[in-house]
Amino acid sequence: MDASRTDHLLASDEEIRKLAQEHSQYSHRLDLLTEKRFLSEEEKLEEVRLKKLKLRLKDQITMLEHKHRPANAISA
Repeated sequence: MDASRTDHLLASDEEIRKLAQEHSQYSHRLDLLTEKRFLSEEEKLEEVRLKKLKLRLKDQITMLEHKHRPANAISA
């Protein structure tokens, strides 16, 4: 999906916007964890959990984007 279409969906679809915001928060937290030289066991578990949550959200966003795709769009 092109960037302008994605921007339009973020502006017009509350659910996609909410999921994208949550994805961004998880990404930010992961960035903070990766800046650390060493992670505690709890932080390692949090890192794995956040990665799984981010992936789940990305899948949900992609599914919603496909619902908004025009019926005549050609699949790549």
